Amino acid sequence: MSIRVLVAEDQSAVRAGLVLILGSAPDIEVVGEAGDGEEAVRLARELRPDLVLMDVSMPRLDGVSATRQVVSEGLADVLVLTTFDLDSYVFGALRAGASGFLLKDTEAHGLLEAVRTVARGEGMIAPAVTRRLIAEFAGATAAPPDAADRAVLDALTRREREVLGCLGEGLSNAEVAVRLSMAEATVKTHVSRVLGKLGLRSRVQAAVLAQELGI
Repeated sequence: MSIRVLVAEDQSAVRAGLVLILGSAPDIEVVGEAGDGEEAVRLARELRPDLVLMDVSMPRLDGVSATRQVVSEGLADVLVLTTFDLDSYVFGALRAGASGFLLKDTEAHGLLEAVRTVARGEGMIAPAVTRRLIAEFAGATAAPPDAADRAVLDALTRREREVLGCLGEGLSNAEVAVRLSMAEATVKTHVSRVLGKLGLRSRVQAAVLAQELGI
């Protein structure tokens, strides 16, 4: 089945380019286009896409706020588009529940693979640059974790803590499977349990938490 994508980007030329690239893939279908955050949320509610490709800087409603609404309502996964000079927005988007982010200068192949990766349920946290940014934001925005903060880990089993630590390193399910010598399907189960126990919306949020807690 095709991955149904909603493209939210206020610059029409950029949006057209994204639509063209996505439309060239046989397994991806662009079901809608939005020019601002409010329209993105409205279309997400109406069309129920699998994924929203969301620019962070848009009029009327910014991408971070739009991401928060889309994710909180369970409308779709969100892959955020950004540039290096909008890093603070990236962290806000991750906090809002985005499944990852992609730099706007990413090549066409990288864009398609990012969409496929998020559609598979794996956050876009593998690239080294993403790992560095997550670590940077976690260190810059959080005070040293105290006992109360680390208490959230008490609900996790030893294995689940190991999986959480791997997510903090930006490892994919396949990489976690190799690291911890377990089947990839088992890794997916552990990731789901970790997210559920910690009340997180995405594995990227789990990665940020792992960085903040120093796991």
